[in-house]
Amino acid sequence: MKKILVVDDEIDLCEILRFNLENEGYEVDTAHSAEEALQILSDQHDLILLDVMLEGMSGYQMANKLRTELKNTIPIIFLTAKNTENDLITGFSIGGDDYITKPFSLKEVLVRMKAIARRASKKTTSTHQSSVVQIGNLVIDDETKTVKIQGETIFLTKKEFLILYMLVQTAGRFHTREQILNNVWNDESFVLERTVDVHIARLRKKLGTVGNQIINRAGFGYSFEPDNN
Repeated sequence: MKKILVVDDEIDLCEILRFNLENEGYEVDTAHSAEEALQILSDQHDLILLDVMLEGMSGYQMANKLRTELKNTIPIIFLTAKNTENDLITGFSIGGDDYITKPFSLKEVLVRMKAIARRASKKTTSTHQSSVVQIGNLVIDDETKTVKIQGETIFLTKKEFLILYMLVQTAGRFHTREQILNNVWNDESFVLERTVDVHIARLRKKLGTVGNQIINRAGFGYSFEPDNN
């Protein structure tokens, strides 16, 4: 992870982050609006530090556009003064990877960035007996990160994909919210158990009737139960 895009309408903050991150060896581009960021974002960027409270298009709107319209899975760390539970759930449910509350220290930013880089490295170096898992009409390819139902591609955010892949790989086995958090969010901070419910609700909706096979049993957690009919 070497090239970072910092998006914040506080020019001084952008320059402070640029100066300090470049001193740490990163290459940094800055933008002062979501509209400008979308113009300069390229596949050379490895991560976005994204302010939520932007004039015009907000950070949440930009993230949602990246995930749903542009199908872009670049890691996003939200920067914001808003830290309520609803704000956190909103950020993670639209595909954010982490959430840093202002004011913050450079050390905190670096720690969060390195945590995301470690998770990416683990995924890259991990091996599986087969990258493709198929149950009925559902086909999941872990190598290409694609999901298809009856041959039709279903777009999922990174977290939604990881949850589905985890449940399908262990079909019939229940996982608590805590287990899902530990597996999907790993060592990320400030992630609430409620976040799992939000992601699974969105996942079920995207999967249509297949989503009905993700069940929740009180006291046990979530499980993928194949339809054998």
